[in-house]
Amino acid sequence: MLGGNRSVRSMSPVLLGFALLVAMVVGSLWVAHEQSQEAVEARRVFTYHAALTETLSALKDGEIGQRGYVLTGDARYLVPYDSGRSRIDPALDDARRHSSDGAAVVARLRPLVERKFAEMQRTIDLVRAGKGGSAVSLVDTDQGIDLMDQIRTIIGVERASARQSIEFGQERVAHRAFMLMLGLVVGLAILLLTLLLWWRSQRTQFAEMRVARDEAQAASAALREQMAARENAENALRQIQKMESIGQLTGGIAHDFNNMLAIVLGSLDLAQRRLANDPARALTSIGHAREGAERAATLTARLLAFSRQQPLAPEPVDANKLVASMSELLRRTLGEQVMVETVLAGGLWRTHADIGQLENAIVNLAVNARDAMPGGGKLTIETANAHLDDAYAAARAEIRAGQYVLICITDTGGGMSAEVMERAFDPFFTTKPIGKGTGLGLSQVFGFVKQSGGHVAIYSEPGEGTTIKLYLPRFFGAAEPAHPPATETEMPMGSVEEVILVVEDEQRVRHFSVDALRELGYTAISAGGAAEALALLDEQPRVALLFTDVVMPEMDGRRLAEAALVKCPDLRILYTTGYTRNAVVHNGRLDAGVNFLAKPYSIAQLARKVRGVLDEA
Repeated sequence: MLGGNRSVRSMSPVLLGFALLVAMVVGSLWVAHEQSQEAVEARRVFTYHAALTETLSALKDGEIGQRGYVLTGDARYLVPYDSGRSRIDPALDDARRHSSDGAAVVARLRPLVERKFAEMQRTIDLVRAGKGGSAVSLVDTDQGIDLMDQIRTIIGVERASARQSIEFGQERVAHRAFMLMLGLVVGLAILLLTLLLWWRSQRTQFAEMRVARDEAQAASAALREQMAARENAENALRQIQKMESIGQLTGGIAHDFNNMLAIVLGSLDLAQRRLANDPARALTSIGHAREGAERAATLTARLLAFSRQQPLAPEPVDANKLVASMSELLRRTLGEQVMVETVLAGGLWRTHADIGQLENAIVNLAVNARDAMPGGGKLTIETANAHLDDAYAAARAEIRAGQYVLICITDTGGGMSAEVMERAFDPFFTTKPIGKGTGLGLSQVFGFVKQSGGHVAIYSEPGEGTTIKLYLPRFFGAAEPAHPPATETEMPMGSVEEVILVVEDEQRVRHFSVDALRELGYTAISAGGAAEALALLDEQPRVALLFTDVVMPEMDGRRLAEAALVKCPDLRILYTTGYTRNAVVHNGRLDAGVNFLAKPYSIAQLARKVRGVLDEA
C-alpha cells in the first residue's frame, strides 16, 4: 500500500504537466472553434442581409417601373418591373435559407410582397385596359405605401437584430478566451486537490455503482408494471367505447323497430276488428301495416349498407347520364325553393357500381342538403375524373391510390361544425329534430361507397355550406348493354304450364312464396329442405325454376342448385336470403351469373324477378 502511494506521488508531477498540456490544447482548440463558428455565423448573417436588401431592391425596381409605366404608358418602364418581380422569389428563398428563423420572417414578408406586386399589377392591367385614370387613383391611395412601410419595418428590425447578434458573438468569443485563461490558472490550483481526492473517490465509486445498478433495476421493474397497467387500462377503455357504440346502435335499432312494429301490430289489430263491419277502413289499416313493414325493410337495408353487407350487383355506369336522368326527379323531390344545378365533366370515365344504390345515395345526399337549407338555396351536383395519389391514400385508411370517378354534391346550407362532421357517418346520429330523420342516410351512403371500393369525404364549415365527395373506382372493362329498369307498377304474370319449385326451411315464408306465385298464375310446389327438393325434381321433371333460400340446414341453396342442375341441366335458379354473407355473395357482391332476390320482397318484386329469370336468354 505504501509502495503504491509512493508510486502515485512520484507520478504526480508528470500527471500534472500532462493535464496542463491537455487543458491548454483543448482550450485553444475550443476558442479557435468558437471563433470559426462566429465567422460562419457572421457570413450567414451578411448573406441574410444581402438577401433582404435584394428583396427591398427588387421591390423598389418593381415600384419604379410600375409608377413610370402608369404615368407615361411607356412599356420600357416594365423592364425594371419585370426584373424586380423575377428576382423577388429567389431573394426570399435565399433569406429563408440563411436565417435561423427565416421561415417565420419570410412567412411574414411573402404575403406583403405578393400583395404589393398584386397592387402594382392591378395598376398595370388598368393602364393596359385604357383606364389610366383609375390606375393613377389606385397609386394615389396609401395601400402601396403602407405595404412598403411594413416591409421596410420588418427588414429594418431583422438588420438590427442581426447586428446585435454579431456584437453578442464577439463578446462571447472574448469572454470565452478570458474564461479559458482564468480556468488554466484555477486549474493549476485545484489540480493538486483533485489528485489528492482521486484516490478517496475511487474507494466509493464501486459502491455507488452497485447502488445505482440496483436502483436502475428497481426502476425498470416499476416501469414495466406501469406499462402493463396502462395497456390494461387502454384495453378496458377500448372495450367501454365499443360497448357504448354497440349500445347506441342497438338502442337506435330497437327504438325504430319498436315504432314500426307498433304501426304494424296496431294496424293489423284494427284491420282484424274492422274487417267484418267496415272493410274500407280495414284496408286502410292494412295499408298502414304495410307502410310500417316497408319502413322496417328500408331500415334493415340501410343497416346492411352501413355494415357493407348489402348484396350489390355492380355494372358499368356513366355518371353523367345517371345524374342527368335524375335531375328532374331531384327537382320534384326537393321543391321549388331549391335550385338544382348539374356540372358534368367532359370525357368522364365510367365507374363500376350498383346503379340503384348509387341513385339512392345521391337522393339521400340531396334530401339532406335540402333539409340543411330550410329557407331554400342551391344544390350543385358535379362530376369529374379524379386521381388519388399515394400521399393522399397513405393518410387515410382503406383507400387505394388510383383513378376514380368523382360525384360531388354541394349545398349552400348552414354547414357543419368539426364535432358534427366527425360523427356524420355514425348510424342513428342526426342533428335533425325528433321524427325528422333516422340518422341512417349518411351511414348508408358511407357503407355503399366503401363496399364499392370507393371513398367518401366531407368538407364543411359553419355558415359556409357542405360539400360531400363520392369517389368511385374507375371501370376499365368493356361496356355492357344497358337493361331498362322495370317500373314499380309492372307485375308480369305467369302460366300454369310454368312449374316453380320453392325451397324454404321457414314454413310461413314458404307458404307466402307459394301463395304469391300461384296468385301470379304459376304452378308452385314446395319443399322444406334440400333432400325433399331433390326428390320432387325426380317426380316433377317439368320444373322450370328452382326458387331456393340460401341459408338452410344440412345443405345450403348453392349446393342444392349444383345438385339440381345435374338432374335438370336446363333448370333456372333464383336465390333468396335475408343475410348476405353466404354462398352466393362474396365481398358484398353477387357472384357472376347469379340471380338473386333479397328478403323481404313484395309480390310485385317477386313477379318481376321470376319473369325476368324465366325469360332471360
